[in-house]
Amino acid sequence: MKTQKYLVLMITVLFIVGGSSSCSIKKMAIKQVANALTAPGGSTVFTGDNDPELVGDALPFAIKMYESLLVSAPNHRGLQLVTGSLYVMYANAFLQTPAGMLTEDEYEEQEFLLKRAKNLFIRGRDILLKALDKKHPGFLKQIHGKKYKEAVRPMKHDDIELLYWAGAGWMGAFSIDPFDMEIGITLPRAAALMDKVMVLNPNYGDGAIHDFFILYYGSLPEYMGGNLKLAREHFEKAEKLSQGKSGSSYISLATTVSVKNQDHEEFSKLLKKVLEIDPEADPDNRLINTLNRRKALWLLDHIGDYFLLDDEDEAEDSK
Repeated sequence: MKTQKYLVLMITVLFIVGGSSSCSIKKMAIKQVANALTAPGGSTVFTGDNDPELVGDALPFAIKMYESLLVSAPNHRGLQLVTGSLYVMYANAFLQTPAGMLTEDEYEEQEFLLKRAKNLFIRGRDILLKALDKKHPGFLKQIHGKKYKEAVRPMKHDDIELLYWAGAGWMGAFSIDPFDMEIGITLPRAAALMDKVMVLNPNYGDGAIHDFFILYYGSLPEYMGGNLKLAREHFEKAEKLSQGKSGSSYISLATTVSVKNQDHEEFSKLLKKVLEIDPEADPDNRLINTLNRRKALWLLDHIGDYFLLDDEDEAEDSK
């Protein structure tokens, strides 16, 4: 029933946005539809699905629909959050991840997907940052002026989602192109947003906030703030909070710290833990757990791309 209601609302949007009703009636209708589409729980239509291809095909239409509504209702907090976060989700799950699984012979397609992903990470991030600035005037000037404490000081619990997804989009854009120093030197701003989330709710997303810091501290070089010890500390917290229902932290630690330390045994062990997770154990997050299983399998099959192994080691790790 939830999915049917969601689809009816999506179709209704097309009539409202493109219709010829009076301005006041149209604004009222847009607000009502926007409220319904962004009500808590609606996002599980996508995140709770077990068919990534179905979701991947549907998301571009859904994102542009939300964006069309946002043009008509630019101050709607729910639309700002959903539009920005969906851009970040789509860039990660359906552009960056598939690109990373392409072969060397598919270099051109890989480059095309990664450029798209970087663009959409930034697009989603900027929608979310502008939303924060509209609610807290002066936020953007302060965050870009490196006045991090002042920028995040007024943020409250109802800003957590905007802060988190803006930070995730920021980190995502950097992960596409670590040699882009224009983004790299701004990463402390993303960390400042996430630090505020952790202050407001250290258990956010059942460990999602700590997963960000695994990637942040685990992927950055030391001179930019990388710290493998801190990455492991955040991994331990994420593992505890997720209660074995999410494989994201295992993949994050494996692809950063394990690779940096050239510890193929740990890499293999972490990814095999991902394969032990039943996507049905967390119905609201079937999609990410299904995608995590696919990624873990691919990484295990391509372990030789990350480590110098002899044939015996490679065969053992891929079992």
